[in-house]
Amino acid sequence: MGARPSSPLDKRQQQQLRGQVDALLRNFLPCYRRQLAVAVLRQVSGELGPREPAGCQLTRSKKLPRVREHRGPLMQLRGHPPQWQPVFCVLRGDGRLEWFQHKEVFEAGGQPLGSAALTGYTLLSSGHEHLHRLDQLHPHAPGDPTHTEPAPILGEAVSFPLFLQHPFRTLLCFSADTREAQRGWKHALQGGIRLRGTVLQRSQVPAAHAFLDAVRLYRQRLGHYGDDDVTLGSDAEVLTAVLMRELLRAWQAETPAGLQGAGGSGAPAEVRGAPGWQRRLEVAYAVVLARTSAGLRAFQPEKDELLATLERAIRRDLEPVQRQRALAAAGLLVQVQGPLEVCLRQEVDAKLAPLTQALLSPLEASLGAVRTLLARGMDQLSCHLRRNPSGRRLRREVYTFGEIPWDPGLMQACYREPQRSLCRLQPLVAQFGFLGIQSLVFGAQDLAQQLMADAVATFLQLADECLTSALDCNQAVQQLEKVQGLVLKKLASDSESARQRYMRDWLLRIFSPFLQSQLRPCCKVELPEVEGVIQAAGCQALTTEGVYEDVLRGVLLQRIDRELKKTLGTGNSDCDITCSLAVGPGGSSHPTQPRVL
Repeated sequence: MGARPSSPLDKRQQQQLRGQVDALLRNFLPCYRRQLAVAVLRQVSGELGPREPAGCQLTRSKKLPRVREHRGPLMQLRGHPPQWQPVFCVLRGDGRLEWFQHKEVFEAGGQPLGSAALTGYTLLSSGHEHLHRLDQLHPHAPGDPTHTEPAPILGEAVSFPLFLQHPFRTLLCFSADTREAQRGWKHALQGGIRLRGTVLQRSQVPAAHAFLDAVRLYRQRLGHYGDDDVTLGSDAEVLTAVLMRELLRAWQAETPAGLQGAGGSGAPAEVRGAPGWQRRLEVAYAVVLARTSAGLRAFQPEKDELLATLERAIRRDLEPVQRQRALAAAGLLVQVQGPLEVCLRQEVDAKLAPLTQALLSPLEASLGAVRTLLARGMDQLSCHLRRNPSGRRLRREVYTFGEIPWDPGLMQACYREPQRSLCRLQPLVAQFGFLGIQSLVFGAQDLAQQLMADAVATFLQLADECLTSALDCNQAVQQLEKVQGLVLKKLASDSESARQRYMRDWLLRIFSPFLQSQLRPCCKVELPEVEGVIQAAGCQALTTEGVYEDVLRGVLLQRIDRELKKTLGTGNSDCDITCSLAVGPGGSSHPTQPRVL
């Protein structure tokens, strides 16, 4: 918040951090290369394999999810010592918040006073929320140097605060003049945080899937089973968070004397205390992020060439690779099915139904809100058409309707219930080592936004096709009402399919790592005959460990599908083990998808 008179890390310490980033990349990139092969094999298998019988009914929106720009005056706590000062803030379309001295500086193209990419931030709109969140992040005793106390000035009365909290960066404190302005900024910032965070999860390119899988598998090798929110953000931001968590654990284990080393043995008291700890984290985060970004940029040409080479090779050898994988999976299934069934009966079966209900309730509320908001918007268009069948007003209403999916204020009704489910879900999934609640919530909100975008695009397309100049006003309204009914039916169909995919994906992400961690001591995969089958395939996308993970997920998926059929009244009861084994990252089904550890 205030000025930083000196860096808490000297040149030697910063160079040491860069060395740790280089070591991370050396260990991570081989895993990433293998997962690129897996992702390409998954993509090619999906293109050439059997299609799902029922496709999407809605037209896919051509507009990509985007952060809606927002701007306006706020007060910011800044300076040394910190004081509330007026600034002009701008939320950019890429999810970056900037603040300027005055509005005129922004309009003239001047440099901002500061900026922050919203990845990893949590937005809090009261001092009580801030302190509660602080206790969650730093549950330490008073006086512990790892406990970051809020500045005393935060205790002053602030009518409409907006606090942006980050695990490794300085707290950003803003305040609006009115509750309405605070609400507008709150919705805009929440949308920016979500869309910045889920950029990889929403991507359909093989490299994004490969990267997320590589991070998960890399962390499993370090003993971190269980999904969590470390995968939110861009590739460089994700790897930075992975390393920063390791560094934070190491630093928190240091004695207070070791902490003093951050500023040297003669460092002033304010550097050795909690503020110095926070500055140390922020400087370290900047150093690690810069080095990680540079390393991934340097890998980009090799990655592009590797993807092209893999696609040619896998398309040529697809059928024999699939056959070898199926043989290996059958052999492994015989070996692990006994211990796996015991673990499922003891640890999963009794908890699957209540967890399914807990996930389903906020999702259904969100999808119901999508339908309500869409129907209201279509009704308003019909009313405007009755009153004014042509002219600038109607065109403006059509534009406003088309912007519903990207308006964070209007979409709050669809986002609210998943966000409220955070506290209810946390104790249910924590027992399985799952710490990705925010990712789960963002996934439900992304799904609601995508369905709304597809429904709006479908309505506008069908309305454009059926409304002609030959129709009078009453006929046009009747056609529009028919379109409305058709779109709602399509939305209901797509919502049912999306609901089932979402539930399967997240139940797999919660239970699958848990099963792997539970079975790891008793299921050592050392089968020479299986190794021989995989080596005969000659494909780097296949390993014994990868097929082993497929087997576990396939058996688990059968359990999940049975539960979903009972709960939702849908599912593939005749899905055999071969189909169940073909599961991709996050649980998405893909024919004969291999995975690799």
